[in-house]
Amino acid sequence: MRREHRPYFLKKAYLKFQHVYARHFLRPQFDYLGDGYTVTQPWNIEIFGAPIRLGRYAYIMSTSDKKIRLTVWPEDKSKGGIEIGNYCLICPGVRISSADNIRIGDNTMMASHAYITDSDWHGIYNRIWTLGPTAPVSIGENVWIGDSAIICKGVNIGDNSVIGAGSVVIRSIPPNTVAAGNPARVVKELDPSQSFAMRSEWFANPSQLAKEIEAMDRENLKGNTVLHWLRTLFFPRRTD
Repeated sequence: MRREHRPYFLKKAYLKFQHVYARHFLRPQFDYLGDGYTVTQPWNIEIFGAPIRLGRYAYIMSTSDKKIRLTVWPEDKSKGGIEIGNYCLICPGVRISSADNIRIGDNTMMASHAYITDSDWHGIYNRIWTLGPTAPVSIGENVWIGDSAIICKGVNIGDNSVIGAGSVVIRSIPPNTVAAGNPARVVKELDPSQSFAMRSEWFANPSQLAKEIEAMDRENLKGNTVLHWLRTLFFPRRTD
């Protein structure tokens, strides 16, 4: 389809259903889930273990073929945990697995299929019961983790840094840099004197933002009817 064909009231009802589903079924699985969150297809998000905390104004996008999985599974009950800051973006297919401790700062974006882990999950010699070596992972604020990147145990990523798509990060990355490759290495330094536009700015005035998004939806879906929508579902045309 080239554009959205649903009537505005149907889209709004679907968004409301997603929010109610997330509030009723998903939110209780977190130790903390801040207010202002947006979740698409929350039934495709899998939460296992504790503690798992997610800050305010999170945007979580999942699809049926790219589920999001947040897992805490430690050998030592005193370890294990996932803490994600405010204003973060989690795209389809993201997996975060903790046996030690994973902390992710505010405004961080995790692109599709990014994987973050603080454990090897098997020992080199004992591949049956042990989780292998573990080491905490710390990701700073306003970090961008690219599509299919892998962040391994013991890694620290500094504020504002970018991890390129497909990178495998096995060593710490300093702030204000771009790292890429397997293993990832710094390929560019960012200018710290340049100001960064962060996701928190997008949510500076939540009520006004909601009004603007609603107005945009009304305009984009103007003229759509139920009969037109059904026709595009069952009898699609090239121009749809």
